[in-house]
Amino acid sequence: MIRADLDAIPAYAAGRTVPGSLKLASNEISLPPPPAVLAAIAEAAAAGNRYPDPAATALTAKLAARHGVSPDQVEVGCGSVLLCQQLVQIVCAVPTDEVVFAWRSFESYPIVTRVSNARPVPVALDAEYRHDLKAMAAAITPNTRMIFLCSPNNPTSTALRRAELTAFLAEVPPNVLVALDEAYFEFVTDPDVPDGVTLLADWPNLVVLRTFSKVYRLAGLRVGYALGQPPVIAALRKVHPAFSASSIAQAAASAALDCAPELLASCADVVAERARVRDALLAAGFTVPPSQANFVWLPLGADAGAFAEHCERNRVIVRPFAGDGVRVTIAGEDENTQFLAAATAFRP
Repeated sequence: MIRADLDAIPAYAAGRTVPGSLKLASNEISLPPPPAVLAAIAEAAAAGNRYPDPAATALTAKLAARHGVSPDQVEVGCGSVLLCQQLVQIVCAVPTDEVVFAWRSFESYPIVTRVSNARPVPVALDAEYRHDLKAMAAAITPNTRMIFLCSPNNPTSTALRRAELTAFLAEVPPNVLVALDEAYFEFVTDPDVPDGVTLLADWPNLVVLRTFSKVYRLAGLRVGYALGQPPVIAALRKVHPAFSASSIAQAAASAALDCAPELLASCADVVAERARVRDALLAAGFTVPPSQANFVWLPLGADAGAFAEHCERNRVIVRPFAGDGVRVTIAGEDENTQFLAAATAFRP
C-alpha cells in the first residue's frame, strides 16, 4: 500500500531547540519582526475564519514591482522548500529523470527529488567547499531534468561568482531547468556575486528562489517565492497546493516588504559579527571558509559530532552534519561571544 522506496528517504533534520540553551542551529534571525509586521499579523489573524487568496495576488504584485518583473513571473509559495518540490514536480515524470545538485548543500534537495520519484545526482563540492561547476556540467546526461544551485551555499556559506555562474549556464542544455536558490542573498557582500534576478532575461531555463525566512524574520510563517519566465511560473501554479500560503503569512510578507529598508540595514550587523566570529575561529586554529551568509561553516569532518556535543554541554546548540562539519548561525554580539567561548575550548 505504501511506496516501498519511502523507507530509504530520510526525514528532514531541523536544528534542535533545547530549553535553556542558545540556539545557533537553524540560521534564524534572533530579532522579532518589526512592530508594523506584527500589527499586520494581528489584523490578518482577525480574519482567520476566511480562506486566503490562493493566488497571493497583492503580494505577487508587490514582489513583481520590487524586482522589476511582471506578475506572471512570480510564484508565492509556502516557503522556498515547497517551491523546490514543486519545481521537481513540473520537470520530472519518471524514475529515470535526474536532478543534479552539489553536495553537501541544502539537505532538502535529495529529499524533494526522491519524494517526486526522481533520481538525485549529488556532485561533490571542491576543495574550497564551493560548487564544482565543471563537475556538475559533466554530470548532465540526457536524463537530466533539473539542477539546483545554492548560492550562498547552505551549509558551507560560499557563493557563486558571476563569471563562473554564467559560464555554467551557457553549458546547460536549454531543456534543463536551473534553480538558483538565493535564500541568503541579502547577506552577500562580495560584488562578484550576482543578483540572480538580473540573469533571468538571458536564461529562459533559470528560476530564482528567495525567502522571507531569513532577513525578513518570518521563518515561522513559511513564505517564499520563485522568479522566472512565465511558462515556468505557469507550470508551478498548476502544482501549487491550494491555500498553502496563509492569509497571515501573506499579510506579514507584504508588511515586511514595506519595512525592507530597516530590515536590510540590519544585515550590516550580521556581516560585522560574521567577520568577528570567523576571525576568532581562524585565530583559534579552525578552518572556516569565507562566508556570504548569516552563518559560518566549520569543516570538522569526523569531529563534527564531538564538537556539537561539546557546544551543547556549554549550552550552545549548533548544527552538525555527520562526517562533514558544523554550521553555526551568526546571532547577536553576546550570543556569538558565548559560542566563541565554547568553541575555543574544544579539543578534538
